[in-house]
Amino acid sequence: MNLLISLLLLFQTPSPSPTPPVPERMPALYTLIYVGGLTFVLLLLMLGLVRSRRKPTAGVANLEELPKAVRKRLGSTSTNRGLRALRWLFMMLLIGVFAVHFYWARYAADQNETFQELSYKDLRVRRLSESTLRGWILDRSGRLDQPLAYYKRDSSGEIHREYPMDKALAHIFGSDRGDPGLERALFGAQSGALPEALDVVRGRTIEFKGNQDVRLTIDRSLQQTAVDQLKGKHGAVVMLNPQTGELLALYSEPSYSLKEVEDEGTWIRLEGNERDKPLVSRALGAYYIPGSTFKTVTMTAAFLAGMQDTEFTCSSGGFQAAPGSNPILDDGGPGEVHGRIGIDTAFEVSCNQYFAQMGVKLGTERLKAAAQLLGIGTYDTPSEALRGRKEPELWNASTDAVKRAMAPREATIVTGKQVTRYDLALMGYGQGYAGQMTPFQMALAASVPGNMEGRLMKPKIEYDRTPEVFKQVVSAQTGATLRSIMGLVTGGPRGTARGVFAPIKAAGINTGGKTGTAQKVVPVYDPKTGAPMTRHRVEKDYKGNIIREYDEVIMDNEHPRIDAWFLCIAPLEKPQIAIAVIVEGGGYGSKSAAPIAAALVLKARDLGYLSGGQRPATPTQPTPRKPR
Repeated sequence: MNLLISLLLLFQTPSPSPTPPVPERMPALYTLIYVGGLTFVLLLLMLGLVRSRRKPTAGVANLEELPKAVRKRLGSTSTNRGLRALRWLFMMLLIGVFAVHFYWARYAADQNETFQELSYKDLRVRRLSESTLRGWILDRSGRLDQPLAYYKRDSSGEIHREYPMDKALAHIFGSDRGDPGLERALFGAQSGALPEALDVVRGRTIEFKGNQDVRLTIDRSLQQTAVDQLKGKHGAVVMLNPQTGELLALYSEPSYSLKEVEDEGTWIRLEGNERDKPLVSRALGAYYIPGSTFKTVTMTAAFLAGMQDTEFTCSSGGFQAAPGSNPILDDGGPGEVHGRIGIDTAFEVSCNQYFAQMGVKLGTERLKAAAQLLGIGTYDTPSEALRGRKEPELWNASTDAVKRAMAPREATIVTGKQVTRYDLALMGYGQGYAGQMTPFQMALAASVPGNMEGRLMKPKIEYDRTPEVFKQVVSAQTGATLRSIMGLVTGGPRGTARGVFAPIKAAGINTGGKTGTAQKVVPVYDPKTGAPMTRHRVEKDYKGNIIREYDEVIMDNEHPRIDAWFLCIAPLEKPQIAIAVIVEGGGYGSKSAAPIAAALVLKARDLGYLSGGQRPATPTQPTPRKPR
């Protein structure tokens, strides 16, 4: 009845001024009529059920005196019973329809992945989000003359959204297809902001923040440097401030053009390219074997467990974790022997044998505790670890939509009861069950020693957000020790990246880092289509009868891809940047990934990050504006 009264009041309410025609008004009115009609029918059904239970059977004076079997066979009683059953069935169907509609209208946008993937096809959402011009997107400098996204009027008078750094920021901004990026998260109509049908019919407007400018923490110069350094390669760069969590640069190569994917055919073609995967942000969503960079995590776990003073022997025979298991050697084979060493020397020379033995000594529980502090997921079984859950909770953001848009795939390790000593040894130096890391996660792992308080800060991309702590990982004193050990990699006499960083050290910049190299077996791809090549398989029983047929992806076991890693923090005295670099097929980390990190350090120095900590902003900060 309240709904019917609202409908009557709707047409009695005078309008203060003529309302422009709204295309959705008639469908919204039909929706209200439909809902009102269903509600009326539901009320009639409920009233009929109540009345039928109270009304006596016609023609029988003493119904209760008759035997129960006779009463059931009476015509009116049997008919009423059937009608009541149909009424209940119809009521349950109505309630089910309303329940499903309520779920999709209120909760699916936050909880249902399929709904989120297809939400861009909702014309109502798209029209509402496009009915007002979006705000401009600015980099951390806040300069209006160097926007990252703005509007421009062409010669015909039409207004277009422009992206001066189109491919450089495609994985951050996102398009109107696929997973939402910052554009849809910052300016799109959220489910809670959508007007109800009654609002649409009455011509009420919904206030959007979509016309306000947004200032990001991204530095366009550092972002462009990452683009230039990864040109022609497959890989990713993540760069953030370990003290505040500010994301300074995030780039994945190959990328794509935001303008080009407005065409659906182009989108489908790029989505089918399994070899290059241009639509996937390698920084946030691709899994890699971390190799020796994971020794940063193992070293952190050792300090948390009080085992940092433990010494192990690196011998020519290697380390055998369990009877019958393969001996673990260093990259140089039996000829690379380090003797009895401590954790600082082992990290400097990247000794596999040392960290394999440390992994066994730590055990699953201590590795699990350290991983969870660093934001790494820990699971009992490999199948659970491969789920690929996203981690919006890592982000410091203004809305859940922004957190979801920037959420990385959860990096995982396996710490269940089935993990053997050999598995622990492999994990200790970044192999085996530790092979589910993202570049974003490794940048966070490097940022903990870089933080002066030993904290893991929540990453943020919105400039005006106050820094937030994710976890207190180690003490400030332990963090200082970890920084000094990382400094041996780039500045020590036996450091694996000392040659690449020698010019930077000569320039007066002290850095810390960790190299990494990992082999990964990958499919053989069709050079024309980029799709994985397959071979047809047929399984038969002992009589020769076909059991099943299937296509098997051909894996290149003879030529595994060798990925190059490098983690970096600078300046060592009070780090203002933490970097993770991955180059697919780059070989040794010191040869291809470390030079990229070195170039980013030099660029950060030129921009003023390493001297004063923060890049100088413009003297006068811009005020929010409405683009016309």
